[in-house]
Amino acid sequence: MADRAAPVFRELDRNEIDALLTRNNVGRIAFTSHDRVDIEPINYVYSQGWVYGRTSKGAKLDAITRHQWVAFEVDEVEGLFDWRSVVVKGWFEIVDADTWTHHDPGFKQGLELLRALLPETLQSNDPVPFRHTVFRIHTDEVRGRCAISGTIPDTVPPT
Repeated sequence: MADRAAPVFRELDRNEIDALLTRNNVGRIAFTSHDRVDIEPINYVYSQGWVYGRTSKGAKLDAITRHQWVAFEVDEVEGLFDWRSVVVKGWFEIVDADTWTHHDPGFKQGLELLRALLPETLQSNDPVPFRHTVFRIHTDEVRGRCAISGTIPDTVPPT
């Protein structure tokens, strides 16, 4: 029977963090509301230090617009000790259609990125038309960690 080596934990460097954020499209946004913390899954696209997403009006958006400092997390998990995780902390800002009429590059870039993920975004055939509020989160603080499992060979037989 093989012995199991202890997993190795380490920090991800910025290139690894950016790569993880870029290759995934589902994360969780954490925010505060009435002295409580809430967390919800969202679809997103990452580009050049910004997390872009969209949401609908409601309690979550109301809470976030009152307390705009949020956390955002993305994980990749293959096993108990084989995972990578990134946590972003930053300022949540809405980039809405009114901004688009003024040619705000934030909205234009966000819409292009979101349409690369889902071409129907904010079109007449959008599968989630109620999610019409485009937002972005700047990666003011970012930290990534990973765990790597390993095994060592069977115990060396006695000589």
